[in-house]
Amino acid sequence: MNLCTNAYYAMRESGGVLDVSLTQVELRPDNLLRKVNLPSGSYVKLRISDTGSGIDNLTMDRIFDPYFTTKPKGEGTGMGLAVVHGIIKSYFGDIIVHSEIGKGTSFQIYLPVVDDDTTSSRIELNEPLPGGHEKIMIVDDEALIVQINRKTLENLGYRISTYTCSEEALDAFRAHPEKFDMVITDMSMPKINGIQLAKEIFSVRPDLPIIICTGFSDLINEETVESFGIRKLVMKPILRKTLALTVREVLDNNRK
Repeated sequence: MNLCTNAYYAMRESGGVLDVSLTQVELRPDNLLRKVNLPSGSYVKLRISDTGSGIDNLTMDRIFDPYFTTKPKGEGTGMGLAVVHGIIKSYFGDIIVHSEIGKGTSFQIYLPVVDDDTTSSRIELNEPLPGGHEKIMIVDDEALIVQINRKTLENLGYRISTYTCSEEALDAFRAHPEKFDMVITDMSMPKINGIQLAKEIFSVRPDLPIIICTGFSDLINEETVESFGIRKLVMKPILRKTLALTVREVLDNNRK
């Protein structure tokens, strides 16, 4: 969805063609693409291409960096492609990009084919993860991240409320502070950042466990978040397993 949204953005002014295809391919030593860092085997290839403005070489070198964006301020945080890259890597896949200025861009995603009865310990897509029934607020101005984390936690049984505006999230919390068992918030957000949001929440409920997420280790660290009473710092992009284990650990420790 994020790649298609980016393709639309690249063609929004002059129009163009968005092409999405899905094929199964065999990667062997004699036909492995130089840019694909994968072992031989069967893969599903998802190709998303557009006839938009294209991407220059300087931008291409940073395209998967957290918080790097070419969009105007307020139109994107730059976490979308970083999250896409992290998800694909977590499923033992890879993504490559080809682009020409004035001609368009093509993303090719390779994911390993997994048989229904696979017992491979290397690919544990159905690994059981701890869940619960607590009520959790998720705050992040990147809609894609909110959707992914919401789906992950709802599938584990949690009841989720999501907000892409930190001011709206704070208003909702103040209206019903007893309603929430945890808050998961991004660090870098317009108007109210993660630390500021945590301070406001603690002024109402100092006991509430808060997890803060960031894509930059030099922006904040474990020592900093602990000094504010925040329970955990998680680096983006967040893998499904990391999110599940961290949430359960923090909630359980809060009861001790």
